[in-house]
Order: sequence, then structure tokens, then C-alpha cells
Amino acid sequence: MAPALTSAQKKELRQIAQSIVENGKGILAADESTGTIGKRLGSIGVENNEDNRRDYRELLFTLSKDSNIGSSLGGCILFEETLFQSASDGTSMVKLLQDHGIVPGIKVDKGVQPLPGTNGETVTQGIDGLQDRCKKYKAAGAQFAKWRAVIKIGDDMPSELGIQENAVTLARYATICQQEGLVPIVEPEVLCDGTHTLARCQEVTEKVLAAVYKACNDHHLYLEGSLLKPNMVTAGMQCPDQATPEQVAEATVVTLQRTVPAAVVGITFLSGGQSEENATLNLNAINQYQDPGRKPWKLSFSYGRALQASVLKAWQGKKENVAAAQQELQKRAYANHMACLGQYTGDVTGASGQESLFVANHTY
Repeated sequence: MAPALTSAQKKELRQIAQSIVENGKGILAADESTGTIGKRLGSIGVENNEDNRRDYRELLFTLSKDSNIGSSLGGCILFEETLFQSASDGTSMVKLLQDHGIVPGIKVDKGVQPLPGTNGETVTQGIDGLQDRCKKYKAAGAQFAKWRAVIKIGDDMPSELGIQENAVTLARYATICQQEGLVPIVEPEVLCDGTHTLARCQEVTEKVLAAVYKACNDHHLYLEGSLLKPNMVTAGMQCPDQATPEQVAEATVVTLQRTVPAAVVGITFLSGGQSEENATLNLNAINQYQDPGRKPWKLSFSYGRALQASVLKAWQGKKENVAAAQQELQKRAYANHMACLGQYTGDVTGASGQESLFVANHTY
């Protein structure tokens, strides 16, 4: 058994988790790996090099004070390169976020590898050396961490082995993070790839979340100092019968009610390839859902593509477009802030809008 957390450690973890999702705030996921950000930059004709990656992340973190971006975003997940990077004026990226009241976080997993004995399922790597990395990240200013597990729906998938291996690994990661003062975001993503129905996604998501929280309990995770980052319950992207936001909301909330302990501070949904607008509309419907209405957690967002697609389109790698790109981020962050309050009216459109952001078998 891991050493018990002290009351001071628990208090710090609890306060960090609460600050990230309080008052309708959510998370900007800017933790794309070097390869993945290269694809995003390539889509607008920008070369994938350190300077361009820095310029783009700097754009995201240098909105003006009167943008009030810190009222919409409580946290930002960084890739390791960005955590130790400085902006063009020498200010650290961490300080740029802190100046907006945004809590810096860090992606700590090492990606997925095939899980032997399964039909193409995967398990996430990175437990080796994690404790030492967490110490380093905490010293650099990170206050929370993220680890993504990937679950596929398909023929004979997910298997019990695939679910259990990913659940146990998530729990091990989460407890290691807490020992080093980082709030763990537990992310078991059920991929939206496929023709499966809404009901099938709900069935799998319930089974996965139940296994994850059984493992977290076995590993003595301090739930009050943690966050969950799940998929919304949706039909597969190739399913001909797509659900309405109201149907997504009901299936998602019922799934969470059946599986997620009330002690968990917040649930920050991933966008999972939904368009910017659909991700916001579904989040709004989830927060509006009132039947039976037992929702003891903050229901928020941790979006990457669904906050950045319009930003990239507006920027195009040009300095003269920075202000316009930052305005796109401000608009999307505010739209999702309002959705966290159940008050989004669909009146915020971006350069990407309803464009699908789906990437098959998506990796970060």
C-alpha cells in the first residue's frame, strides 16, 4: 500500500481540483505530442519546428487581461516541451498561464502500445519512472496531470483483459501523481470510431468506468483530489442513427450516475472528434439535463480540437493574424463556459463551426 497522504497533501489536492472546475471553468488541452501538433500545423501549411510550436502555444497563452480568459479556463494541459519552454520575450509558458489564473498541467503518459492477447487493443505506457517525472513537473509549476487510456468498440472489443489492464494502469498512475502533489485526471476514452449505436456506447462506457473506479478504490486513490475525463456517450461516428444533444445528455448522465462516485470533484469531458459546435451543444444539454437530475460533480470540458480548430484556421501561421486567432479561442472558451452553466444559446460561431474534427483511431 502506498504511504497515506497527509491531511495537508489532501487539502492541496482538493483545492487544486476544485479551482480547475469552479464557476463554469474548464480545461484547454494543449498537450499534443510533437507528431500530433505537426499534423495540426501541417493542415495550415506551417512547418513543424520548435519555434513554430512555441509561437502557436504562445498565441494560446497571451490573450489580453481584458479577455477574461481565466473566467472560462481553469486549467491547461501542456506537453513536456511546453512546460519547460519560454515565450519569445523570455517569460515562461507556466507564468503566462498563471498570470491568467489558469492552473498548468502536464501530460505524463508515453502513448499506447499493443496489448498482447487481444484483437488490436492497447494499453498506455509510462509507469516506469513516473514518480521521478512527477517530482520534476511539480517543481516546474505543474499542478495536475493527465494520462489517457484508449478503449475500442468492435468485434469482441473491448475485452475484459483490455478493460482491466487499462483500469489498473490508470489507478496506478493516479496514486503516483497524488503522492507527488499532482491532481490526476483519469481519462478512459471509449473511442467514437465505428458503427456502434448510442446504447452500445453506453453499455461499454458503464463497464469501463465501473472497472476504473473499482481499481481506483483498490489503489486507495483520494477521489476528492482527482478529476475524470471521459467520453460523452454518443453513437459511433459511422453509425447512421446519430443522437440529439438531449439523447446524448440523458445517456451520459445516467452512465455517470451509475458508475462515478460522488466524491469525484469534476468531470471534464473530452471532445472526441465532435465539431466545435456539437461539443458545446452536447455539454450544454448535459448540464441542462434534470431527470432525475442527480449530478453531484461539476460537469465541464477538457477540449483540444474543439477549442483550437478555429484558432488554427484564423492564425494560418501569420503574425498579423494572432489577434484574430486569440479572439477565436476567447469565443470558444466562453461558449463552453456558458455550456458548463447550462446557459449556451448557440450564438457563438467560429471559423471551424460544424466541421467534423474526427480522426480515426486518434492518438495524441
